[in-house]
Amino acid sequence: MAKLYFRYGAMNCGKSTNLMQVAYNYKERGMESIVMKPKIDTKGDNKVVSRLGINKKIDLVIENETNIYNEVEDWLKNRGPIDCILADEVQFFKKKQIDELFNITIKLNIPVIAYGLRTDFKMNGFEGSKRILLLAHSIEELKTICRCGKKALFNARKVNGKFVSDGAQVAIDGENKVEYESLCGKCYDKLINNN
Repeated sequence: MAKLYFRYGAMNCGKSTNLMQVAYNYKERGMESIVMKPKIDTKGDNKVVSRLGINKKIDLVIENETNIYNEVEDWLKNRGPIDCILADEVQFFKKKQIDELFNITIKLNIPVIAYGLRTDFKMNGFEGSKRILLLAHSIEELKTICRCGKKALFNARKVNGKFVSDGAQVAIDGENKVEYESLCGKCYDKLINNN
């Protein structure tokens, strides 16, 4: 039986790089994988991009209204079999879309490997992350380190170089320079809660 996998971690832990490695492994074995990501993730436009400088073109752009199950069924009818689905930035998917990914595994017998963040910069869960943590057959943490050398768990937001503790859950780069830094709990508390 196919499974829904959730691979999560703080920013800079290699989620996108891991996704591209898995896609390469499927291709190398003559198997078909498709890559999807939410439209709200404008980084890289129509590609998954890694901080290592590598990228991979995506096959499906997922909007808030997209029924992923129907998209996959259409792909199967019109383009042929799929051996694996790779989904990037699933924290931005809607709850119903995570349910659709789960249904793809149990009804269409296609494994889905989903990558994303567990929490936002305020340590709150994203809609997609909350749901996939409940439904995933397998949950794996991808690790990275904090500036102090300990394991990073959280993503702190910086706007114009300053750490911030308020703002919208999703910040698209616009007039301000928005960056994130992966931090352990102690450094997060020191830099965010006591600034």
